[in-house]
Amino acid sequence: GKDRIIFATKEDHETPSSAELVADDPDDPYEEQGLILPNGDINWNCPCLGGMASGPCGEQFKSAFSCFHYSTEEIKGSDCVDQFRAMQECMQKYPDLYPQEDENEEKEKSSKDLEATPMETSTTKEERGSS
Repeated sequence: GKDRIIFATKEDHETPSSAELVADDPDDPYEEQGLILPNGDINWNCPCLGGMASGPCGEQFKSAFSCFHYSTEEIKGSDCVDQFRAMQECMQKYPDLYPQEDENEEKEKSSKDLEATPMETSTTKEERGSS
């Protein structure tokens, strides 16, 4: 009932196709688009954004990302510091949703530096004592 079987002959394949391709509709919500839509707008539903455009800091993210995307400054986005700061401040309020990976790396690095500092100090004292 639901399937339809069509047999194609060798002659059917010898003639060029007369099928017409329909241009993609940029307004089709079910059509997968990239980050930038054909009209130049940002596609906030793009999976590449990892859901950042929604959630408690979605508006701050959209503001910062839009500013950066449309920035015409020589150093792109240099005019968006306030928007990125607002986004960062919002994200810090939700550490479970927005883990601060850079801070963890900095903490590990500074604790390693602290561990190394006493050793360097003791070496310096030994050198002084032997001279």
